Amino acid sequence: MISYFERTGAGRFRPTAATGGAWAVDEQHIAPMTGLIVHAVERFAADRGADGLVVARVTMDILGVLKLDEFEITVETVRPGRTIELVEAVVTARGRAAVRARVWRMAQLDTAAVAGGQPAALPAPEAVPGWAMSDAWPGEFITTLDVRPIAGPAPGRTTAWVSTRLDLLAGEPVSELARFLALVDTANGIAVRESPKEWLFPNLDLTIHLHRQPRGEWVGLDTTVIFGAAGHGLTSTTLHDRQGPVGRAEQILTVRPTPH
Repeated sequence: MISYFERTGAGRFRPTAATGGAWAVDEQHIAPMTGLIVHAVERFAADRGADGLVVARVTMDILGVLKLDEFEITVETVRPGRTIELVEAVVTARGRAAVRARVWRMAQLDTAAVAGGQPAALPAPEAVPGWAMSDAWPGEFITTLDVRPIAGPAPGRTTAWVSTRLDLLAGEPVSELARFLALVDTANGIAVRESPKEWLFPNLDLTIHLHRQPRGEWVGLDTTVIFGAAGHGLTSTTLHDRQGPVGRAEQILTVRPTPH
């Protein structure tokens, strides 16, 4: 099966053409990279031995574009702990840091007796028809997605399921969490407020908070996009799996007219 990445060494990877971005087809879409970073963090933690901690927050700062070239991911512990731990992963390509991510890992406790406050679950993905997202966006990554809008697509507001048939990393098992988070960055593309042919609105970051570990191959994105009046925007998403909400994602946008 085709994958988004191939391992070339310890901490080194090569993107396949399937990662081709939407803003520039010769650059990587950041969505699969999110999943690979989480996979690298999970491998880093597993190599030290089981500790019972799980990923609860991922914050990624996108420092520059990633071409379709080999890159390296390094992981280190910033704040160790038995119940909470902060880990940092840095993606380095062409001799510079391109993505810097910080990941909080937390212990799991039984709090079922006080659980609550979540919105309702989404209708099952099988209940809605597909949408060819490539009608709105270029890039090979977009063509690998199965997108099923529940509400919309409408300018700045869409709820949709997203899945992919591709493996995240060739020949290597990855967790459900890594596969799930590899699709979250598509939120900024499913709820287009203005045509990307007329306006640029790439995200500079991606922050994901989880109150529950996601399960399954479908990612539900309940997304709202806001453009401010001074060149800034915000994409806000409630994340779902089949059982219901699992957390939220936020993306800050730089909004400007497309050069002609």
